[in-house]
Amino acid sequence: MKLSNEALLKQQAWIGGQWVDGESSNTFAVTNPATGAVIANVADCGEQRAREAIEVAHETFLSWRKTSAKQRATLLRNWFNLMLEHQEDLAQLMTAEQGKPIAESRGEVAYGGAYVEWFAEEGKRAYGRVIPSHLPDRRLMVTKEPVGVCALITPWNFPNAMITRKVAPALAAGCTVVCKPPQLTPLSSLALGVLAEEAGIPAGVINFVTTSSSRPVGNEFTSNPLVKKLSFTGSTPVGKKLMEQCAGTVKKVSLELGGNAPFIVFDDADIDAAIKGVMLSKYRNTGQTCVCVNRVLVQDGVYDQFMEKLVAATAALKVGNGLEGDFDQGPLIDEAAVECVEGLISDAVEKGAQVMTGGKRHTLGQTFFEPTVVSGVTPAMKFAKEEIFGPVAPVFRFETEQQAVAMANDTEYGLAAYFYSQNNARIWRVMEQLEYGMIGINEGILSTELAPFGGIKESGIGREGGIEGLDEYMETKYACMGGIN
Repeated sequence: MKLSNEALLKQQAWIGGQWVDGESSNTFAVTNPATGAVIANVADCGEQRAREAIEVAHETFLSWRKTSAKQRATLLRNWFNLMLEHQEDLAQLMTAEQGKPIAESRGEVAYGGAYVEWFAEEGKRAYGRVIPSHLPDRRLMVTKEPVGVCALITPWNFPNAMITRKVAPALAAGCTVVCKPPQLTPLSSLALGVLAEEAGIPAGVINFVTTSSSRPVGNEFTSNPLVKKLSFTGSTPVGKKLMEQCAGTVKKVSLELGGNAPFIVFDDADIDAAIKGVMLSKYRNTGQTCVCVNRVLVQDGVYDQFMEKLVAATAALKVGNGLEGDFDQGPLIDEAAVECVEGLISDAVEKGAQVMTGGKRHTLGQTFFEPTVVSGVTPAMKFAKEEIFGPVAPVFRFETEQQAVAMANDTEYGLAAYFYSQNNARIWRVMEQLEYGMIGINEGILSTELAPFGGIKESGIGREGGIEGLDEYMETKYACMGGIN
């Protein structure tokens, strides 16, 4: 890892504009998953530091909320410009701690910055409204106000974009934030803190509490009455627990949870386009995204043709250390991730599936895993129900459109779905029947700051991005004024 600006590599928590150690000066190691080397030892904070950060954020909120939307927009725009100016350093840092190919890291920095740019502008359009009254002596008015201190918990797989996707709308709305970066990838978040300070964002508006023990910090987030909103991206079981804990103080919550994305290929699809789409969606970030393809459903008439092309494209993927060359795939995040992928493949093979390419640990060692395609997958296998979070494409066969929709919806999750067809009537029918918050139609990548990101069923509550993303950090106030004659 080579940084032009070494000041971006921070190893302390950031509270009230100060870089601080944990309560007992303990630290936890951050390692490069491609090499196993320790790249930083980060401050290990507990509930006391979390409480301090919340109190600072609350005190700062009282003044920050009074700044104009235009002032906040200028500061966010400054932050965005600094992110682009330091894009290469931020990408180097991300690949070192997370493992994704450097090209993907550069893309994520641009994507994360896009949220800051979008909400810098959108914050100036948090309009209320005047409602025509039902009585002649009354006037009815609705205003939007910032919810208050927001606690944000982000995942390791997108350490830049998941922070900006939450922090930017919160700040644009006039809120202050306390963030718990992921234990495995905290350095990207802390670097953004450095740039936020340089951008002129006041001390205490953004606070980072780093920790290796999520539970004490999470408990403080959910129980502290000064926290008015909690936003979490992560697993469904943890999200349910946080939601339950927030009930005690009736906090506003938004949860972006697990997924089980189907990728449906109908017999009238453009097969080459579908291959391109599935490769982008399945193998991006080594399969470690919540909207990655989890189940590939292919219609009988094109199954063999599709499988041949998919196996060839997957086998051609280049695997390696993202800091050492131009690769398509990096390592998985840790040993537990590798063991999970191995368990899913073993279960499928034991039940009759066939590994068409890959299927085992890569010769590079560490947590590298071969890009894999598995055929003959059935609903009886764990692939049908469990999120893979790895570079494995399990392929199911179906006969009819109705069967495909039923298979796609046969999950408690409802985050993202994809399908390929050139039949206009079918596109409308299937789109309307799929039980998902986001649907890619003849597209394998659907994330953009312009549109609402989020799921239904047990994939979460609320949306990030788009105009909806700003509303998540605002309260609606209604005023009825009488006696106007």
